[in-house]
Amino acid sequence: MRFGFTKEQDEFRASLRRALEARSPTKEVRRLMATDAGFDREAWRKLNQELGLTAIHIPEAYGGQGFGYAELGIVLEEMGRAVVCAPFFSTAVLASAAILNAGSEEQKKALLPSLADGSKTATLAFSEDGGSNDATEVATTATPSGATWRLDGAKSFVLDGHTADLVVVLARRPGSRGEEGLSFFTIDGDSAGLERRRLKTMDETRKLARLQFNSVEARLLGEAEKAAEPFARTMQQVLICLANEMVGGADRLREDALAYVKMRMQFGRSIASFQTTKNKAADMLVDVELAKSAAYYAAAALDEGDNDIPALASLAKAQASEAYLQTAIHAVQMHGGIGFTWDNDTHLWFKRAKSSEILFGDANEHREKMMRHWGE
Repeated sequence: MRFGFTKEQDEFRASLRRALEARSPTKEVRRLMATDAGFDREAWRKLNQELGLTAIHIPEAYGGQGFGYAELGIVLEEMGRAVVCAPFFSTAVLASAAILNAGSEEQKKALLPSLADGSKTATLAFSEDGGSNDATEVATTATPSGATWRLDGAKSFVLDGHTADLVVVLARRPGSRGEEGLSFFTIDGDSAGLERRRLKTMDETRKLARLQFNSVEARLLGEAEKAAEPFARTMQQVLICLANEMVGGADRLREDALAYVKMRMQFGRSIASFQTTKNKAADMLVDVELAKSAAYYAAAALDEGDNDIPALASLAKAQASEAYLQTAIHAVQMHGGIGFTWDNDTHLWFKRAKSSEILFGDANEHREKMMRHWGE
């Protein structure tokens, strides 16, 4: 396994960082987070036309660029660094991964090109009102209806679910339990009988929604009642992608806090020279670098098909969750009294850190999963 980025990957990261700094300054983040949609659709199309970001890891056969998870991780890290307000994670990670893992060849060719070119947004709806990420707790039902199916139930905490043009839904056959009877379905965002409501959340840079299905017509994705394994694989990929996004935000917080304490003067000298500040800066560096190592390794493992991907995904998520939140706490403290004021930008990353900490399971849950995998 390679333990460093190639020259081409470093150049890609540098050019992407410059582009996102220009397109997503904090002034633009604040503007978009205040809107109901949470993003600008025209700017989203333009971003994909010029940079082709949603196409990064989609195979060329389906209209993508055919790169691996290492390159997708770079994109996500830089987006986390800039707190980009766009349906990238829901479209390029959640929905795309589910379609690639579960869909037939014909379905991939039909669904993925529009996601790759940015003409459509999409998301994956699996958790319900209880917030569980466990497929065995899915209660939404799918009933055959001629050549299609009818969905009944509700999904909650769906990323960009209120604006997605395409929704991939995990549902089960009525009367089935556990991992039996689970299937993936696709529906259009404007389907009859679908009620979508944006949820009020602490982190307004990432919109969540609740979807109510009232006999909504749906199309089967992949094989009927065979979704348990593709869903598990999708979630492992999702966790690794989220870990890479989180380390980008953590590193940005660390750099901004360090720049502030170097500039801030007290008692005639920079507060960066105080021992307590040095201790916090050192702790932040260690936490972020360890989280980066876990996230990078897990992304490389995905590209190489490592047998320990389930454990590595949980390890990366657990490490990134704690590193991001602890770095955010240190950053607020290093900024002093202005650290958590609305006018200071630190709270944008702090809130993203807190929401990402519990998104798809917290550190305790994933450490347990990691130990269970390696204990078998």
